Amino acid sequence: MIIDNTDIQILEMLQNDAKTKMKDIANAIGMTITPVYERIKKLERNGIIENYTISVNPKNLGYQLVAYCSVTLKEHSKDNLRKFEAGIQDLHQVLECNHLSGNFDYLLKVVVRNMEDYQLFISNQLAALDNIGQVQSYFVMKAIKESIFSCKNALSEDK
Repeated sequence: MIIDNTDIQILEMLQNDAKTKMKDIANAIGMTITPVYERIKKLERNGIIENYTISVNPKNLGYQLVAYCSVTLKEHSKDNLRKFEAGIQDLHQVLECNHLSGNFDYLLKVVVRNMEDYQLFISNQLAALDNIGQVQSYFVMKAIKESIFSCKNALSEDK
């Protein structure tokens, strides 16, 4: 689906606040409510808008430690990959899991309350998964940039 500048404006407003009223979007972009509503429904039908969500600050809930954890598996059969990926789904501390090329197989983004909780996570939960060969941890000292995909990327060109 090709989107235009009006779609981008709508997406930016919804990314900034998913609770923005149709009337406010329409006023901001100089349209009436009905065409704005139709555009949003089209963006949803075409999978551009996947869902509406809120952002929770884990630090304000006591989750102070963010770690990236590289995982190398012992064996790389299709079944072993599937088992690992299924096991990761149940670990609530893991916010992201990506299968990568390179020196290790997976990179996990893990959020826990403190170092003791991280040690328990590694020892009791991650290590309980079959076929773990090696785990290496990297701790976030300071987040420099955290963002979501910007809809501006859809129309930008490399210069």
